[in-house]
Amino acid sequence: MDTEKLFTNKITVVIIALICCVLWGSAFPVLKTSYIELGMEAGDLNAKVVFAGMRFFIASILLFIVLVFFIKHSLKVKGKVLLELFGLGLLQTSLQYFFFYNGLANTTGIKGAILASIGTFFVVLLAHFVYHDDKMNLKKVVGLISGFLGIFLVNIGKGGFNLEFSLMGEGFLIMAGLVSAFGTILAKRISKGVHPFLVTGWQMFLGSLVLLLIGYPRLSPDAMTFTPKAWGLLFYAAFLSATAFSLWYTLLKYNKAGEISLYKFIVPVSGSLLSVIFLPGEKLTSYMVIALLLVSVGIIAVNYKRKKLIDTKNK
Repeated sequence: MDTEKLFTNKITVVIIALICCVLWGSAFPVLKTSYIELGMEAGDLNAKVVFAGMRFFIASILLFIVLVFFIKHSLKVKGKVLLELFGLGLLQTSLQYFFFYNGLANTTGIKGAILASIGTFFVVLLAHFVYHDDKMNLKKVVGLISGFLGIFLVNIGKGGFNLEFSLMGEGFLIMAGLVSAFGTILAKRISKGVHPFLVTGWQMFLGSLVLLLIGYPRLSPDAMTFTPKAWGLLFYAAFLSATAFSLWYTLLKYNKAGEISLYKFIVPVSGSLLSVIFLPGEKLTSYMVIALLLVSVGIIAVNYKRKKLIDTKNK
């Protein structure tokens, strides 16, 4: 079975889309657990930057190995494309994960899983101004209202309508979503003529180098303590990134974006549930459940029957 036939088979598409979304959802408890296992301070920005850089550097190497030895595809790209991939790496890996890693360290896994979905809604807003054939309609407006209302509700505290919001926590996660949306627009253009695995591998590689070059010289000697469990979590995080992003890019290359992006609601759902299961002390409040439902409805609404836009963010 050739690649196109495999990635257009209806049953295969559903299975692969669900696998990608559950993998992304698992990132939230995995990263929160990693911070604890590494003994990483919540306010240590450099440690988060280096850890993110290590994750995506390993992920890129895994992808390059698959490309060269299994897919038999060259790693070479034209100079102009490499420059675009560097820009994509700065957005999708360097800047996005600077905000994401530091934001997640200062909030709960459940809130992180729900807030991370805001990138989907930012993409819809940006697409209205970038693409002439992807303008606002009633379904998108309803989806955006539902999604942003869910984002608002997840920040409501236990005592009622008092917001639990911090710039370094929830604020950074919202910034990560905004950066991801800009990266999505750029990724759509690049992926038209470049192998999806190559796009993913190069943007991760280049973006991770920027993170490591920025964070490592400023890293304190005792900022991270790598135990066997910590190494295992790091390699799993790298694996999930390499696998999920590559498969998702490939699905989007051979299928209508709206049909695939409908499954993105699984990311906050699986992320929230896995956080409850694996992170001590994390519980779904009534506000969080309603927020999760609103965000899921919003993601489905804004993507339903959309034909042109590729949505590639999460965690």
